Amino acid sequence: MPSTVIQRFDYDRAEHRLDVQFVSGKRYSYFDVPEKLVADMQQASSKGSFFNRRIRDHYRFIRL
Repeated sequence: MPSTVIQRFDYDRAEHRLDVQFVSGKRYSYFDVPEKLVADMQQASSKGSFFNRRIRDHYRFIRL
């Protein structure tokens, strides 16, 4: 099911960096995100809820 909040996300395994683009067009990179957490996000029925609960405010980030 597509997310109403997150347009797309990509994970760089070598750098443990999660890049997220929101439907608003804003883009962020989150650092030191474990690969297992990203795999769990891919399986979540609500990507936005998962992101808000488990990633946002838990990892260092920059806005792109």
